[in-house]
Amino acid sequence: MDLARVKNADKLDLCRKYYLGGFALLPFLWLINSIWFFREAFLKPAYEQQPQIRTYVIRSMIGTTVWLAIIVTWVTVFQTHRVDWGVIADRISFIIPRGVP
Repeated sequence: MDLARVKNADKLDLCRKYYLGGFALLPFLWLINSIWFFREAFLKPAYEQQPQIRTYVIRSMIGTTVWLAIIVTWVTVFQTHRVDWGVIADRISFIIPRGVP
């Protein structure tokens, strides 16, 4: 979709839907929202809905960063302590590596 052809009120509505969708454990929507609406929020000349779009874009960036930090932390902890956790780690693994690290 070309945002240049969309009315400003519709842009705000779409940006808000992507922002709220990120709370449904879909942080990928926050990433898309941040990228897709960045130009509208920060680079375009000012218009009535721009401050609200800017708010949603900033919050989407924060949400994406928080989720990324959580995922990286979990992967790091799991990979470094998987063997120590024994059976519990094997039960929550999709692929169980063979051998001892």
